[in-house]
Amino acid sequence: MSPDAEQHREWDADTYDRVSDIQEDWSRAVIDRLDLKGDETVLDAGCGSGRVTRLLLERLPEGRVIGVDVSKSMIDKARETLPEMTEFFASDLLDLQLDEAVDAVFSNATFHWILDHRTLFERLHAALRPGGRMEAQCGGIGNLDEFLNSLENVNGDERFAPYVRGIANTWNFASPGDTELRLTLAGFVDERCWLEERIEKPREPREFLRTVCVRQHLERLPEKLRGPYLDAVLEYIPRPLTLDYMRLNISARRPEA
Repeated sequence: MSPDAEQHREWDADTYDRVSDIQEDWSRAVIDRLDLKGDETVLDAGCGSGRVTRLLLERLPEGRVIGVDVSKSMIDKARETLPEMTEFFASDLLDLQLDEAVDAVFSNATFHWILDHRTLFERLHAALRPGGRMEAQCGGIGNLDEFLNSLENVNGDERFAPYVRGIANTWNFASPGDTELRLTLAGFVDERCWLEERIEKPREPREFLRTVCVRQHLERLPEKLRGPYLDAVLEYIPRPLTLDYMRLNISARRPEA
């Protein structure tokens, strides 16, 4: 893998951990859907800094969590703050291999960063024991449409345009119908997918934009243009920063053997 590809996998884990109130709030309903008994082994697919993994652990007094994230900086942050009962390792979910099957898969705000959902669901199906459930949420079709349309005006600035051209192809905001089909092809049953609109106002707009919303834009820019780009985004977008999220909820089960 090239150094540039490695760079695109990395996050500012410390800042993300501080500003990800919104993602933590989303995760609670997804965790509720798992209906955990407390002794399961759960895969946190895209565990990030471990902030949401902590909520999973609270539901598993006799169980454990395996946290996986493509970003080594996120994994390092999670290891710093969570107990030894949690196993963390860095891996692309498309390359995921576990030593033993898990009882459940949980994922929050991750799948839209992965372009190949067919392979993703095949890997997660293989990670589950027969009868195991997957509950997830990610960006779905229409996610951040208004924000991204506004961003196009900044991307068209002659200072930035040569670097951010084609940036939209780095996300996969899938539809419920397409996702249900891919789940079926991967071997899941009882698949159910639906959209949920969420309007959010981050409490630290600049840092949230820098760390989450335009992270990949900034990575494509030379260092000297990153500050001006973020300034331009904040100048163009009305305040307070309001983000038009469309969340894709995913529920499915691996059939019994």
